Amino acid sequence: MRRWVIVGGACLVGLGLFLGVSAQAGGQLGFPLDDAWIHQTYARNLARYGRFEYIPGVSSAGSTSPLWTMLLALGYWLGIPYLFWTYLLGGLSLLWLAGAAMAAWRQLWPALAAKDWLAGLTLVLMWPLLWAATSGMETLLFAALGMQLVTLYLKEQRLGAWETGQSLNFPISQSPISNLQSLQSLILLGFLSGLLILTRPEGVVLVALVLFGLIMQPGDWRARGKRVLAVAGTAVLPLLPYFLFNYWANGSLWPNTMAAKQTEYAILLEQFIGWRLAQLLWLSLGGPADGWQGMSSAHLLLLPGLLFAGWQALRSDWANRQLARTLPLWWAGGHVLLYAWKLPVTYQHGRYLLGVLPVWILYGLAGWLLLLFMRQGGGRGLWLAQKVAQFTFVFVLLFFLLQGAVAYATDVAIIEGEMVAVGRWLAENTPPEAVIATHDIGAIGYFAERPLRDLAGLITPEIIPLLADETAVSAYVLDSDADYLVTAPGWQYTAVTESDHATLRFTTEFPLTRQQGINNMAVYQLRAP
Repeated sequence: MRRWVIVGGACLVGLGLFLGVSAQAGGQLGFPLDDAWIHQTYARNLARYGRFEYIPGVSSAGSTSPLWTMLLALGYWLGIPYLFWTYLLGGLSLLWLAGAAMAAWRQLWPALAAKDWLAGLTLVLMWPLLWAATSGMETLLFAALGMQLVTLYLKEQRLGAWETGQSLNFPISQSPISNLQSLQSLILLGFLSGLLILTRPEGVVLVALVLFGLIMQPGDWRARGKRVLAVAGTAVLPLLPYFLFNYWANGSLWPNTMAAKQTEYAILLEQFIGWRLAQLLWLSLGGPADGWQGMSSAHLLLLPGLLFAGWQALRSDWANRQLARTLPLWWAGGHVLLYAWKLPVTYQHGRYLLGVLPVWILYGLAGWLLLLFMRQGGGRGLWLAQKVAQFTFVFVLLFFLLQGAVAYATDVAIIEGEMVAVGRWLAENTPPEAVIATHDIGAIGYFAERPLRDLAGLITPEIIPLLADETAVSAYVLDSDADYLVTAPGWQYTAVTESDHATLRFTTEFPLTRQQGINNMAVYQLRAP
């Protein structure tokens, strides 16, 4: 109970700090990403009409996280203020992540079981995770589900001893499918696998590893097949409606977002994949988004411990011919590799990589404890090293906690001063039937509630083949039925805005955006009299 008081209290303090600094700096609360408003729009329409629609009456497969959308919609259905409900879901996801990580910690490192609270405390105070918890996005739900899946999987494994390679849990002749309790565990494992993919499609990486690990368990092939079928068959159940809806709406099993994002950033895929992987891996480990010097988070200090704990896990799994202690590492590495292959972007604090950041933190922290605090003897030199390591990590952790709160406040202020401001202006100054062409549809879709032509392709899939050619996109805008064009920071569409077909009607003039070196958003009326 005491450990939960510590972890839960720290979680509340961290969330309060982020939201408090943001409210104080900008005068109001909000979200640091326009994508969060996309989720809100889908959720509100789902609660209103009972259908997945971004624009009422038009079915759309643009949501990458239908489970998160449904949870947000529950708040609208219950009449709970959407900001409070969204922050509550994010905070509960962070707390769930900490609890699942503590459970995984006890299984992975039994000798350190009494220190599980330290893992939970570190996670809830790591600023990228607090940023994700207050972002309005599904990232922390994905991380929590994934860690819970890892924990359940480890319970189905015979975890080999670190040094001897002996089994710890039950004799080798016992099959996990041989009793009702194990069958129920496998069904739960499968159901959570399906929910994980419903939260983020890249959850297939962890699910594939879990299935592979079950195949590697001892037993005849019939027993192995039963294990895999129990998990895979259950995982498919929550996914079937999702796949069928996507296929009906856009001809693919997956949402439009995946193809749109890959096309939009296709130029990055021209880089050597080894370089892309190294860059994303370094960022996820706590390095800076650009270059190789500096750091972006305190968990970079845990890198030596991560390497040590990773090596120990690899030795254990190799000796026992199993996929157990290394499974979280393969998940995190596979997740980063997937993005290096398909979407090697580092913007917005590397938000696509945050879902597996807890894995690096757990192994790094455990490795440092094994290296420095579980050794016998060592004298005053070891004691001094322990104190230096403790002070340095705590100081850097708290320093980045404050820096992260400031970064979050800045991100929220820009979204409020740009996207939200434009959405509100459109709602007040354009007719309800006006068609808006815009690159960022989130806040505009939520506040303006106008028909949209999405220039990023999330809900307008026909534009996806044109995304790599701004001239083609501009021609699309001019040839479409759009009445207004909204430019975005970094997306000025000068071929349209400088033509005779466009008249400037509004610009935000938000100073913080210009301080970042990018243009303000502007509204142009097309074919104006």
